[in-house]
Amino acid sequence: MTTVENATGNRILAGKRALVTGGTRGIGAAIVRHLLDAGAQVLTTARSATGQTAHGADFVAADVRTRAGAQTIATAAQEALGGVDILVNNAGGAQPYESAAGIPDEVWQDALDLNFLAAVRLDALLTPGMRERGTGAVVHVSSAVLPLTPPPFLHYVAAKAALESYSRGLAVELAPHGIRVNTVTPGRVATPGGDRTREQWAALGAGAEGADAPVPLGRYGQPDDIAQAVLFLVSPRASWLTRSNLVVDGGEFPRG
Repeated sequence: MTTVENATGNRILAGKRALVTGGTRGIGAAIVRHLLDAGAQVLTTARSATGQTAHGADFVAADVRTRAGAQTIATAAQEALGGVDILVNNAGGAQPYESAAGIPDEVWQDALDLNFLAAVRLDALLTPGMRERGTGAVVHVSSAVLPLTPPPFLHYVAAKAALESYSRGLAVELAPHGIRVNTVTPGRVATPGGDRTREQWAALGAGAEGADAPVPLGRYGQPDDIAQAVLFLVSPRASWLTRSNLVVDGGEFPRG
């Protein structure tokens, strides 16, 4: 990977401190690599150290689904980085069910904790420091499957829809303090986790508008495609961009 530089030859995130949740695999790992290459100090998280932390990044094991886990991450960010200038809430996911009615209460709660409340809690813990400094960038990672509202994934879709609404409102609140809040919405990305989820979805009978739909640009996305979008949004190149939702899906999913 080449170093990400600005027009003057400087790494565009030099001196910035970044936290990326779910950053040891797939999209999260690619985001970590791109931020490091752009000059940022990076702390990443996962529930356990079973993935692979990029060389040069710090790591903390914590469960973002819990308040205690969020506090552990915030404390580690302060100790390892001295604060956070960039926060990427990437951790997420869910398993499909045969019907919406068959999704148990505890699965609904887990989906909300992982895909929505994890971001809410970390934002609440880390954006006050950004307010004090008068600058910061927050990115929430959503999902392009929202317009389809597939019944097997209603728990996931509902949580991500809440995340998108929350992100827009938070952007308005934090803009006067110099903090930009944006969303990146990936489509189908070729990762082991994504491939497994698509296989499970297909096994439940998803067809042309589900797991097997063609992508207009002719291929599934790669983790680097999403990481490039995140890098843009947290960089000075997007200094007048907030409350946006950057959909990176190869043109597949309708929005609006």
